[in-house]
This record gives sequence, structure tokens and C-alpha cells, in this order.
Amino acid sequence: MNKKFFLLAIVGMAAAAIAVTAGFTGSARSATSGVTPLPSSSCGPVVYKGSGTPDYIIASDLPLQGAIRHQTVQISRAILWALAQKGYKAGNLKIGYQSCDDSTAQTGGWDSGKCATNGRLYASNRSVIGVVGTFNSGCAKIIVPILNLANPGPVAMVSPANTNPGLTKHWDPGEPQKYYPTGVRNYARVVATDDFQGPADAMWSKSLGFKKVYVLNDKQTYGVGVARTYAAAAKKLGLQVVGNQGWDAKQSSYEALANQIKASGAQAVFLGGIACNNGAKLMQDIKAVNPKIQLQMPDGFSDPNANGAVGNGAYISVAGQPPKSLTGFGATFVKSFGKSIGAVPNPYAAYGAQAMLVALQAVAAHGGDRAAVTHTVFGMQIQNGVLGNFSINKQGDTSALAITVYKQQGKNLNPVKTLTPTPDLVG
Repeated sequence: MNKKFFLLAIVGMAAAAIAVTAGFTGSARSATSGVTPLPSSSCGPVVYKGSGTPDYIIASDLPLQGAIRHQTVQISRAILWALAQKGYKAGNLKIGYQSCDDSTAQTGGWDSGKCATNGRLYASNRSVIGVVGTFNSGCAKIIVPILNLANPGPVAMVSPANTNPGLTKHWDPGEPQKYYPTGVRNYARVVATDDFQGPADAMWSKSLGFKKVYVLNDKQTYGVGVARTYAAAAKKLGLQVVGNQGWDAKQSSYEALANQIKASGAQAVFLGGIACNNGAKLMQDIKAVNPKIQLQMPDGFSDPNANGAVGNGAYISVAGQPPKSLTGFGATFVKSFGKSIGAVPNPYAAYGAQAMLVALQAVAAHGGDRAAVTHTVFGMQIQNGVLGNFSINKQGDTSALAITVYKQQGKNLNPVKTLTPTPDLVG
């Protein structure tokens, strides 16, 4: 990827106010050309490097502030990389890109109010033909129904990272129907769900010879869900779950909890949640009390920069094959995008690129008709994508269900084992 792509202003809300560098800007959409940009209060400038001016915008919705910012900014760069590979086009339509932030400095992560605001902005702006996002399942549960009611709409959202099952299938009461008030689905994802990820983590615990495990969750949608599936699968596998509780992200010390975990005799602790919910401090206190305990985490801890040195030696699961195992166009992505950032891409970068490619494929099939674009996503077949060959079913879920366990070593995640849970463990 050309170095000029690094000029994009995807560094949070402050950068959204920076003047566009080599990108298209416009203040109003006319009947013949140009788009109406999403406001700088939530989004960076429109990035477009094709001929003329864009016909439509695809926005990304990610938390660009807080502990995981390094990871999410890389995802947004990967999304732009995918658009650039297609020449900023979807079929005959010219597509611009805006990187939008669903986090606040106060929360240091995704914010429910910001998610709702962003959802309304996308739904009301007819220049927006699709959204790539979100990163956090809780944010998606706010935005999806807003986009579902858009007029004209509904607006398609394709997520590179949401794993809570309830967005697409029956999980908690009222799910998933309550996210689709029109009765028509508009949300899909290219990542496997927690009812696969949690069991894969439990399988890994079993393979390591552990007998007793302790389960924690950060009390948020994603964390509760993945911890729930891990605990259920662990019990089916004959592991003893000696503790299962939430942690308070605002707590200044977890020493008492760490002592409780040690007293339980647990050999491993599973941290269901995200790193920006005080994850590094939680890990530090657990390891300080019991240095020998094994830390296991799901993809909410897949940014080594957010975990810090205490994450060294921890096992972290991420849906899909590791970047170095990708072939075809996936291998091209790893080489090209990796060269542009000077590192092996974070596993979720590939999912960001693939989510954009799915959105572009849907737009290419049906032009500027939001409803038709949305409908096309379901049942879509993807050939030689960044993630290989897979399909998206009528619920919006991917057929690619493998989970890879990584080991953190410094600022790297090194793949250890790729697993696909057996059907009896899923659910």
C-alpha cells in the first residue's frame, strides 16, 4: 500500500477536525455529484482517491480512543486498504470512506450514547450506503435497530469483530428479533460467535491438563456472553469451574479477588471481556498474588499493546485462521498491508478488510438501493477473499468457524493452535 494512505485521519475525535489530506471533502450532496460527509464530531474526513468525486460513503464504526486504540486504528487502516484494492469503486459506483469513532475520552472505550448518536447519523445520511462495524457487541446492539429503521433503508452493517451470539440468533430473551423492528435483517458478520469461541477456549484449557478453572467477566454484553459459553463447555469437558463472577472495571485494586482465585485452587483463570475495562490492572493483581496461574482470554484481549507486559505468556483466542496461514488474496493482504504498517497485522485487521470487501460486493450487485444492498449480504458467497472462501447465511453468520489460540510474547501474538469446537460444546 502506498505511504500516502497513512495520511488518513483516523486517530480519534481530535483528528476528525484536521483538514483533509489528499481526500475529497464536500459540504453538501448535489443531485449529480458529491456526498454529504458525516460530521467531524464523530468521524474523520471523507477519504477518496479515485477519479471525480464519490457517489456514496461507507463508514466504519470503531472505538478509536482508549487502551485498544492501536488495534482499532489498524483495523480502520485495513478497511481503507481493501477499498483501495478495489480502486475506490463498487461496481460502477465510486465509494468514499469515513472512519467514525464510537468511543469517548471519558469512557476510554465504546460509549452507549456515542453509539446511538452515530447510528442516527448513518441512518439519516443518504450518502451512507453501508457501515463496517462495530468492534463491540454492546455497541452493535444499539446501532443495528437504528439502521434497521432507516428511510430509505435499512442500512447494511457488516462487522469484523462482534461475537455475541444474540445479534443473529436466539440467545437472551427477545433476541435477535428485537434488533430488527422492521422484521428484515440488516446485520451480518465475518467472524465466528462466542458460542464457538468460548468452547474452543475450554478445549484449550482441557488440553493443557487443567482440572480447576476460574471464570471472570467484565459485566458487559460481550464479556458475559463469552464467559458463559466458556464455563458451560468447561463443565461438559469435565473441568471444575471453581468460581464464576464479574469484575468492576472502575475498581482500583483486585487484590481481594486475586486472593479469592488463589484460594479456590484454580490453575487457570479465564477473563471474559475486553482489555480496556481495566484488564491490565486485573491481570497484574492476579499474577502478583499467584504468579504461576495461567491467564486465558478471548479476543477482547487481542491487542498486546493494551495488555502490556503482564500479558506475556497468556493464551488469547481469536476467531479464524492466523494471518500467516492465509492463502491467495489473504496472503497478499498480509504481505502488502503488513509492509505498509511495518509489522505482522493484528488478526482482526484481516477481518476489517474482509468486512469492507463484503460491503463492496453487496453494493456492486445493487448500486445505490440501500434495501437491495442489505438483502444481498445474506446468502452471499465469498470466493478468494482475505479470509478465503466462505459464505454468510440467512441469519448473517459466517460459515468459517475455526478459532485460533495465540500466545502473547511481547507485542506479538504467536499462533499456537487452531480449533473448531465439536457440536456438543456449542450453544
